[in-house]
Amino acid sequence: MNDRAKQALLPAGLGDLLPPEAEHEEAVARLLMDRFTSYGYDRVKPPLVEFEDGLLDGIGASVAGETFRLMDPVSQRMMGVRADITPQVARLAATRLTGAPRPLRISYSGEVLRLKGSQLRPARQFRATGVELIGAAKAAMGDAEVILLAAEAVGVAGISGLTVDITAPALARAVCAGLAVPAAVQSPLLAALDRKDAAAIDEIGGDAAAILGRLLAAAGPAEIGVPALAELDLAEPAGALAQRLVEVVELVGQAAPTLSLTIDPVERRGFEYHTGVSFTLFALGVRAELGSGGRYLTANGEPATGFTLFMDTLMQSVPGPSGRRRVFVPFATPAGPGQALRADGWVTINGLIPDDDPRFEAARLGCSHVWLEGAVQALDEDEVHDG
Repeated sequence: MNDRAKQALLPAGLGDLLPPEAEHEEAVARLLMDRFTSYGYDRVKPPLVEFEDGLLDGIGASVAGETFRLMDPVSQRMMGVRADITPQVARLAATRLTGAPRPLRISYSGEVLRLKGSQLRPARQFRATGVELIGAAKAAMGDAEVILLAAEAVGVAGISGLTVDITAPALARAVCAGLAVPAAVQSPLLAALDRKDAAAIDEIGGDAAAILGRLLAAAGPAEIGVPALAELDLAEPAGALAQRLVEVVELVGQAAPTLSLTIDPVERRGFEYHTGVSFTLFALGVRAELGSGGRYLTANGEPATGFTLFMDTLMQSVPGPSGRRRVFVPFATPAGPGQALRADGWVTINGLIPDDDPRFEAARLGCSHVWLEGAVQALDEDEVHDG
């Protein structure tokens, strides 16, 4: 391998985004952000790097193991590169936006960096785009609002075959607490739930085995799982969590009756800081999740809910970029025609050196048209391929 090839190598999980994909991702992100704005979510732009003690405070502690750290040469304090933007929004809500009217609706879009990827999502750097709804609100209504907004935004981006999986990550632990399951049993029992290991649950679950088994069996299409969940007689606070999940599913189903909904009452993985109803978005034909979100508490105890869309995965499902109209404007053409063409929506490629064959030069530079004899002329198919 020569030196030039070595310079082009990048660390695992990091990659270049080239034309036209880079522009296409930016266009999709703008489309999503415009949809968030139409629902009253105002954009913020927190920094990529913060002091470690602030970045990893509150819910940020849950992503401490995914956070790159470095020393600030100015302050001599440790800093972290954000692995998740939600903790930064929570910090803003508790500090600079503490006096803003509640519920606070915030949107964001920016790069995040993680120590390692996963088997399904190997990227370590990707763009995260989402919203947070922070402050007092009827919880089920807030949960339903963000789920519906996530589904609508993904649909506007052109993705079909969407499924929303709704869960309550704290429910299994609440059931164990209500039944006084010993701590020594609770940890392996919750691990068995994470593996969806019904046999292990029966073996070690004791008095909780029957209830947890029924919760596990309720996973699947919402129209089947919700009635099964509603039939369970759960002690508090597990009963309230289960009822909240049922209520949110009903609200979402009423507002979007064609949206595919599933439930998984015991799913906890990936929801480390979530305390209430949470959800994941999937698309037909894509193995990894498009995004996820749910309810949590900020560092100062405010109730909040929101979601993050993972642009790297989402772009696998979005229809490809549509070709923009590109016209070659030959060398020494006055400025006027180019200005008029750009005003009319064309992308102009100006010739910067004299050329003997403007049509060939247009094809070579990836244009579909050329400005000749005072007019836009289309290249024929053979010229485009030859270029």
